[in-house]
Amino acid sequence: MRLLALVLGVSTSLGAQDLAARVAAVGNGTVRLQFAADSGVCGNGRGNISIRREDGRATISGDNINVSRTRAAEWEDDCETGPVRLALDVTNRRVIAVRSYVGGRWRTEANLDLGDVSATAARDYLMQLVASAEARVAKDAIFPALIAEGPSPDAALVAVAKDEHRPRDVRSSATFWLSQSAGDRAAAGLQELVGDPDREIREQAVFALSQRPDDESVPALIRLARTHQDPAVRRRAVFWLGQKRDPRALQYFEDLLLGK
Repeated sequence: MRLLALVLGVSTSLGAQDLAARVAAVGNGTVRLQFAADSGVCGNGRGNISIRREDGRATISGDNINVSRTRAAEWEDDCETGPVRLALDVTNRRVIAVRSYVGGRWRTEANLDLGDVSATAARDYLMQLVASAEARVAKDAIFPALIAEGPSPDAALVAVAKDEHRPRDVRSSATFWLSQSAGDRAAAGLQELVGDPDREIREQAVFALSQRPDDESVPALIRLARTHQDPAVRRRAVFWLGQKRDPRALQYFEDLLLGK
């Protein structure tokens, strides 16, 4: 596990190791903990979590990821800024389910409540789950890791997305969340993933690139549409360029029609 964590760029701090041991020690049952949320993160305590950005809000509702952009100046609901609350179901010392909330309060008792833990330890522990747990657990661990206070674990996400030994849906989920990160490492990672041996991952990377800011996504999509060796990737790039209202995308289509 330590070698895997180092490859992924995840800190194997004593905090994360201790947290993993304490969760496993429950054997069978539910473990709860909470940690500080990153700036801009808030929730209503009922499973709806928002990330406030300059261009709008990414909203997570229950188990269904629904990323949407809204006019932040037009509407604002009640939203608590933290903490992030985790419920981990454990069977035979292994985590089998992860549920995350922001704000609110627990209604019932758990088998073990660890209370407040450091955001760094929680993020590192969650990324260890992303790197090694079964697919459902790994996918559900990504988002709470991203909203923990502190730097986004972009390098670890890139490593998971590129890991051909991980389930495809875990890799796709990591790729998607890279599209929502503001980090330079996330952008570079998506560029690398466009060349992945798995076609579905390549196409997911094209979609993820299309979700990046226009100054980054439009030139990248034009380059893919013109030069990528995979026709499916070129078609995807052209499709997403068609969704852009950017003069550079329009110029690309004009050049295409003129045979330039």
